[in-house]
Amino acid sequence: MSSRTALVFQGGIGVVGLLAILILDIPVQNDGLAGTASVFWGCLGALATYLFLILLTRVPGLFPDDLERQMRALRAFALGLGAPTLLALCILAGVGEELLFRAALQGWLAGELGLYPAVGLASVLFGLAHYVSFSYFLVATGLGLLLGSVYVVSGSLSLVMVWHAVYDMIALFCLLRFPHWFGLAPKHPN
Repeated sequence: MSSRTALVFQGGIGVVGLLAILILDIPVQNDGLAGTASVFWGCLGALATYLFLILLTRVPGLFPDDLERQMRALRAFALGLGAPTLLALCILAGVGEELLFRAALQGWLAGELGLYPAVGLASVLFGLAHYVSFSYFLVATGLGLLLGSVYVVSGSLSLVMVWHAVYDMIALFCLLRFPHWFGLAPKHPN
C-alpha cells in the first residue's frame, strides 16, 4: 500500500464516520474535558496502554499467533514512509477511527441497543476491522473496549481521538526505534 493510499484510506474512514453522524443525526459527546485536559489525559492513557500491552507480550503463551511476523510486516510498511506521513497517518487514524467507531457506530448502537451492548459491539467491530490474526483481533477489541468506555465515562470524543493517535505514534516509534522489543533484531550492546 502506498503512503498516498494509506492517507486517503484513513481520511476516508473519518469522512464516513462524519457523514454517518450527520445523516443519522447521532449525538456526539465532546464536552466532558477541555482541550488541554483531553490532550494530557489522552497522552497519559496512550502511554499507559502501550506499556501495559508491552508487558502482556512478555507473558509466555499469551499471544499464540506469530506476533513477530505481524510486527515485521508492520515495520516494513512503516520503514517505507517518512516521519511526516507516519505522523499524518496516526492523526488521521485517531480522528477518523474514533469518529467512525466511537461517535458514529457506538453512538448509533447506544440508541438502538443500549449503552453496554453498544460499547461491546462497536469494540468487536473495531477488532474485526484491525484483524490480522486472532491475537491482534483480541488486542484491538480490548483497545476498543477501553476507548469506548473512556468515551462514555469522560464524555469527550477529543480525549479518545488523542489517546488513539498518540497510542499509534508510540507503537510505531517503538517498532521502528526498538525492534528488538518485538524480537525483530538483536539487542544492541550499550
